[in-house]
Amino acid sequence: MDQLLVTRKAIVEKGMEMLATNLTVGTWGNISCRIPGENYIAITPTGMSYDKLVPEDIVILDTKGKTVKGSRKPSIEVPLHLAIYNAREDIQAIVHTHSAYATAMAAARREIPGAVEDLVQIVGGNVRVNEYALPGTAQLGINTVKAMAGRNAVLLANHGMLGAGRSLEEAFRVCQVVEKSAQVTIIAQLMGGVIELSQDDIDGMRNSYLQGYGQEKETF
Repeated sequence: MDQLLVTRKAIVEKGMEMLATNLTVGTWGNISCRIPGENYIAITPTGMSYDKLVPEDIVILDTKGKTVKGSRKPSIEVPLHLAIYNAREDIQAIVHTHSAYATAMAAARREIPGAVEDLVQIVGGNVRVNEYALPGTAQLGINTVKAMAGRNAVLLANHGMLGAGRSLEEAFRVCQVVEKSAQVTIIAQLMGGVIELSQDDIDGMRNSYLQGYGQEKETF
């Protein structure tokens, strides 16, 4: 099976999973992935339900955002995804969700502190909030890249959240962990607030995760 089809199928499957796990509703959010061995990006189309997507609906773009394969109109957030890919060679996939607790934090413009071990391991520390910009704009990409420095996740002010990773599977897991951590943070406020981990502990757990957590290298 060619790599293009494998990538498209993986994105369709993750879209279904994103919907099934309540990380988004309706057609909101978007997913993209670099295509291994090619200088192309695969991304979900705009305004289409995830449970109705087929691999051919996934749009293939070059690094300037030009469609090279596919008849659908790509997500309006192409500038956001391309800004991240062009700034971060380590990122291979991006998942943008509208999950309830993370979006609540984004609407309040409150960062998720580095207080939960799995969060700091997979994200790299706290989850910052970017400076607000309208969806679909180049400015949103600029603001997001800045807020993601040294991190694999960001809260998009008054919008939602975005997770990134070395694989599509990891990017999706980032979104799950951030959503859970947002919920924990909100609940902890009822008990006086969270207690953040020390920077030394955060750095140690992040390095341990990057150097060998899990069984084997993931591709999708």
